[in-house]
Amino acid sequence: MFSTQRQARILRLVRARHTCTVTELAEAFEVSDETIRRDLKPLIADGVLLKVHGGVMLPEQLDEPPFQRRLEHNLAAKRALAARVGEMVQDGDALILDGGTTCVHIAQALCARSRLTVVTNSAEIARTLAPRHGNRVFLAGGEVRADDAAAFGESTLAFLRQFHVRYAIVSVTAIDAQGRFMDAQPDDVSYTLAAFAQAERRVVVADHSKFGHSALVHAFGPDGLDLLITDEAPSPALAQVFAAAELEVSAG
Repeated sequence: MFSTQRQARILRLVRARHTCTVTELAEAFEVSDETIRRDLKPLIADGVLLKVHGGVMLPEQLDEPPFQRRLEHNLAAKRALAARVGEMVQDGDALILDGGTTCVHIAQALCARSRLTVVTNSAEIARTLAPRHGNRVFLAGGEVRADDAAAFGESTLAFLRQFHVRYAIVSVTAIDAQGRFMDAQPDDVSYTLAAFAQAERRVVVADHSKFGHSALVHAFGPDGLDLLITDEAPSPALAQVFAAAELEVSAG
């Protein structure tokens, strides 16, 4: 097979899978890793593919779609996951939520709870929970992102460090085949890590569409959280990675 033919097939495969490692491509085309890297080099140089750790992905996969579109994506799964979080959190609990769409659905589910103490960087979540059942809501300040009206920056992180909570509950953009949890923006990662540092229990809520993909920023490994709540069991290989890290997975 000529190199140009293989490059065309590489593009079709990456478009189908959204992201591929060099090893996966080498196995698929029965060539060496070095041959694949030579094929990828001009595709990366032309901006057709984007290089990420260990492989390539489509450039548009790095930028999440607008907030309202993400809010509706996998809506039934997100609502079901939110309901499970609503069962886990008890009246009077203290928690940190991030500004992701999954956490917006969680906030809606938490409207059934009372006397919560909620720390968040999301104006939407604060608006949802502040008027309810004796809740106390603390809204972190900072530069507000236009897409989702969430605050970020050093002042936001400093604000988080004042609190001690039972749960830090966050979302992620992707969980790759090696079990790495990833986000689209560095600010999202900084917020998550600051939230986790203040919590007794570190929780990620992610539907099955997040499995097997990559994003721009590596946030943490499976040993960086305590509980993953998801709607479908991860693949056996990924489940093995999580088990080795002693990560509790609640799937179903």
